[in-house]
Amino acid sequence: MSPSEPHHLHRRTVLRGAAATTAGALLMPVLKPTPAAAAEGGYVIRYDQPKEQTIRGLGFEIQSDSIGSGNNGLPEAISGVPYDLTPAERTRFYQQMLKGGRSDRGFRYCRLALGLYYRGLRDNNTRLKGRYDGQTALLADMISQAGIEGVAAEYWSPAPAWKSNDSYIGGTLKSFATADLEALGDAMVDDLDYLRSFGVPISAWGLQNEPEMGHVAYSCCKYSPAEYVKAFRTIAKKIAHAYPDVQIHADSWDGWSGAFGTALRNDPEAMTYVQAWTYHRIGSDSNDSMHQDYHSGALGLPVYSNEFEYQVPTSNWKCINTAQSIMNWMTFQNSPTWYWLHALKPIGNSEASGYSLGYWRPPGYTEPGNFPDLAEGHWTWNPQNWNAVAGFLRYMPWDSARYVVDEETAYENHRIMAWKTPAGKPVFAVTNRTSSDFTYTIDCQTAASFQGYRFGPSTTNQHLGQKTGPDLTITVPKESIEFWVRTP
Repeated sequence: MSPSEPHHLHRRTVLRGAAATTAGALLMPVLKPTPAAAAEGGYVIRYDQPKEQTIRGLGFEIQSDSIGSGNNGLPEAISGVPYDLTPAERTRFYQQMLKGGRSDRGFRYCRLALGLYYRGLRDNNTRLKGRYDGQTALLADMISQAGIEGVAAEYWSPAPAWKSNDSYIGGTLKSFATADLEALGDAMVDDLDYLRSFGVPISAWGLQNEPEMGHVAYSCCKYSPAEYVKAFRTIAKKIAHAYPDVQIHADSWDGWSGAFGTALRNDPEAMTYVQAWTYHRIGSDSNDSMHQDYHSGALGLPVYSNEFEYQVPTSNWKCINTAQSIMNWMTFQNSPTWYWLHALKPIGNSEASGYSLGYWRPPGYTEPGNFPDLAEGHWTWNPQNWNAVAGFLRYMPWDSARYVVDEETAYENHRIMAWKTPAGKPVFAVTNRTSSDFTYTIDCQTAASFQGYRFGPSTTNQHLGQKTGPDLTITVPKESIEFWVRTP
């Protein structure tokens, strides 16, 4: 697709500024408008300056239970990953996708949708468990084998006994009385205890995915901003006490800048428990996180996107846009992480193309459609989405240190980000989101050699040979992402 494609994406207004040339400072840089088309640009990687941030690593979401095609309803049929996969395919999934092809570890976090993809019930429908035999143990095994740090446990809905309609779908809480919120907080702590008892480690916790949503056909729980703050203040206190090392984030939609975040920032007690602000900019043009200010009201807390996907089918343009979303959230927002929505989606889901890094065929599914050679219990790649994140998993290990890059012009379709691995190895990534070649002239401040690797809509880790610094000239072809890694 052409660069005009963002008009078809689900996005919010992008604010554009007027002039600046340094990308990556903690304060949001103001960027000058860029030409519609350009052939080259000049850059200096500032490895001579202190690191700008530590990048923790990337996250993904796992569909460990069923959902209706088009996100319509919660089927009784048991289907999910890793459950549906054969033993050999589970291992391949862990090694090739979740580890990103590395020998050690790739994704750091697994977003677990409590009350949606983890919706079994116990204790008179007040607490969660796996809905089918072995679900929790399979999640623990996946996390262990893939080297994942832990789950980002977040509610799409609390257990139905706490809901006004006694259902996962729709409704709000039955009561916002303090005593009832205390009891709900105890139940939510017990949910985490239950997961941990099966060997599922907890890295992050969120009270409610998209708390303003109340009229969807899947698990949800609608709050007003005042109700959200009251519930958060009471429940997050209990989570913080029971799990002091778990990151508590809010509001999983508009971060600090929406109505829920504003209400939280006006409540000093509630703010003592907020440790990060999370946003959903679903399928947005990467320019959003390049030009929008997500920092000024964050009160010094980290901001990041914990859900990204496309509501319509993926494309070549979206492949590069996704890579640039990762880069721009980190470069311009200092985000420590970034989450893609789903690792795998079943081939029967209408939304699978835009949502997934890969597809699986559930056992018994008799309409393979575009996947005639995909056996039951097996999975395959969604390359236009997978290749957008694969290079970051492979070449940006956990706790890499990002460095500022000086840009003659900060082009919206040609992005750059530089870091050093924890072992001190310099790496940088460059993109070209257009249909013409673009040449980067880069002062990398070292006479070392760099090995190049290319990714794109149909390209995975193509070896490009070596270039020797400090002055590098790199021509990136259309719709490509390249990673340049110092050798040895």
